[in-house]
Amino acid sequence: MRAKLMSLFLLGLIRFLTGAQARWHGCPPKAEQRIYFANHQSHADLVMIWAALPHELRGITRPIAAKDYWTKTPFKQWITTAVFNAVYVERERTGDEDPLQPLFDALENGDSLIIFPEGTRGNAEEPQPFKAGLYNLTCKFPEVVLVPAWINNVQRVMPKGEVVPVPILCSVTFGAPIRLEPGEERRAFLDRARLAVLALRDV
Repeated sequence: MRAKLMSLFLLGLIRFLTGAQARWHGCPPKAEQRIYFANHQSHADLVMIWAALPHELRGITRPIAAKDYWTKTPFKQWITTAVFNAVYVERERTGDEDPLQPLFDALENGDSLIIFPEGTRGNAEEPQPFKAGLYNLTCKFPEVVLVPAWINNVQRVMPKGEVVPVPILCSVTFGAPIRLEPGEERRAFLDRARLAVLALRDV
């Protein structure tokens, strides 16, 4: 019950602060297994995409959260676990464990995912080069639909290093799905995926 109430509170707060507008260009909101991949400029990105999704998609879509940051305090861990049903990932490889294994497990379970292929937050107008994770997920789960997304203005709501959000209109633009082409090399695919996100900036 507490998680449900917190979910409704956060949804209302995010929509009040940002509008959390969702714009669908090239694909409709649809209850199919997807990987949404987006630019990353703020810790609020996770919440922004979650709030922009329709209710029926929010319940089947799990955001990726950096374990070291989102488990620092019991409250952060409770929010990401009980409210967002996040998948925790290690930002640094430890031992022989594949850091993508939690994502593989989630996809095998039929979940959709929200990921940020840059791997860390950027400060520039354009996304940083994408890391290999998106390519590896696509190779292992080629049937999952890949949907690019551009998050606009959210870095101004919660700038890096700030803890108090500032009300400002934001939006998430979802674009046409892409797929890994036969024989396409990793770097070529990742560059094309990055351009698919960047192309949504001015839509």
